[in-house]
Amino acid sequence: MLEMRPDCERCGADLPAEVPGAFICSFECTFCTTCAEDLDDVCPNCGGELMDRPTRAKKLHDKFPPSTERKFIPSTGSG
Repeated sequence: MLEMRPDCERCGADLPAEVPGAFICSFECTFCTTCAEDLDDVCPNCGGELMDRPTRAKKLHDKFPPSTERKFIPSTGSG
C-alpha cells in the first residue's frame, strides 16, 4: 500500500492523500505538480519517472491512514 506522503520533498507544499496533484516515483518520492514539471517528471533522487499519485478517499483514512512523516528539509541558506 502506498504511504501517501503528506508533502512535496522539494518545496514542502502540502499534498493531502485525498487530493490530486501529487507525483511519485517507484520509491514513492513525492513532489507537487509544479516541482514535478520543473524536474521534467524525473525523480532527482533515483532518476525514475514521476507519475500521478492516485488519491485515497478520506473515508478510508481511519482504516488505511496516509503517512504523517514529512520529507521536506528546508535549506538553511548557509554554505
